[in-house]
Amino acid sequence: MGAPRLVRNPRRGRLPSHPIDPAVRDFHQGFPGYTPTPLRQAPQAAAALRVGSVLVKDESHRLDLPSFKVLGASWATYRLLCQRLGRAPQPIMSMTALAGLLASYRPLELVAATDGNHGRAVARMAGRLGLTAHILVPADMAPARIAALQSEGARVSVVDGGYDDAVMTSAALADDRHLVVSDTSWPGYSDVPGWVIDGYATIALEIEEQLARARLPYPSVVALQIGVGAFAAAMVRHFEGRAQIVGVEPTAADCVLASVQAGAPTTIPGPQDSIMAGLNCGAPSLVAWPVVSAGIDVFAAVDDSDAEAAMRLLAADGIVAGESGAAGLAGLLAFRGELGLSGRDQVLVVATEGATDPSAYSRIVGHPAPVAAVATSI
Repeated sequence: MGAPRLVRNPRRGRLPSHPIDPAVRDFHQGFPGYTPTPLRQAPQAAAALRVGSVLVKDESHRLDLPSFKVLGASWATYRLLCQRLGRAPQPIMSMTALAGLLASYRPLELVAATDGNHGRAVARMAGRLGLTAHILVPADMAPARIAALQSEGARVSVVDGGYDDAVMTSAALADDRHLVVSDTSWPGYSDVPGWVIDGYATIALEIEEQLARARLPYPSVVALQIGVGAFAAAMVRHFEGRAQIVGVEPTAADCVLASVQAGAPTTIPGPQDSIMAGLNCGAPSLVAWPVVSAGIDVFAAVDDSDAEAAMRLLAADGIVAGESGAAGLAGLLAFRGELGLSGRDQVLVVATEGATDPSAYSRIVGHPAPVAAVATSI
């Protein structure tokens, strides 16, 4: 495990052009129960950072799941299955219509490697479409997260090793009847993880609408968690050039920071064993890499104690955030001075998950997660 550190991006440059596909938002709005997740004020966090305001996009409840991941997993699954059927993705089909078209292609199984949230989202999609799901997880997966995968009807296989080992094992399962839905990419496999990134654009579009409706100042600082880089890439495409972007990784899994310093995508040695389980990745996604390496202004590597402090601070503001969900704020707390934050700054963070490991959340925060968040929505 390395030491906490802040590195200004020596590769900062022009982003590859990639306009947002409006069909993505149309697709998500067609889901039963779709509603934008709340944008919440966090005055305790603002006081701790000594900034003008902190806004938190609260992804602890997204389409009845405790994470934003369903946005990318659902769009990528939809695009992959349209490809399998030989049909264009537009006009958008309902899940019922898609399931009907897939009937003659069964048995079909969706396969994914996960640290928890992505795999659960893929399993949820499989269930909606009458397909089976096989989810591969690293050996140190929290029992609560395995139970959540199984609650979706998924077959769960524990892989000896970390997340990257689970990814390699899942990739080997791909064939005509086993469709891999991965949020990271490797040579020869880029379409699906690219669609995952596209799916996350809905978060940024919602934020824009919420800021405009409430007539709030535009963020001057945006903090983004980095795992393989898919979520960060989606957000960078939207906010690059309009705010200082801070990318945050665990010191135990700072593969993007290491890659930026090396000048090319790099795999770092394991184990990646941070409590920020959703960020425990040893190599960046090759699809996300051109975006995050060019568009993030500053990279921060934080340790587990930083994430725990951020979880407690968000809880004080009535926001439930799991270990990975609090990582963006953790980076700002750890390096407030080095980042030059001031009372003039309007800060945006995304709490990307809720209490996906309830026992760990209770231990860290000092009380169980409330059933519903109590912070004020904008």
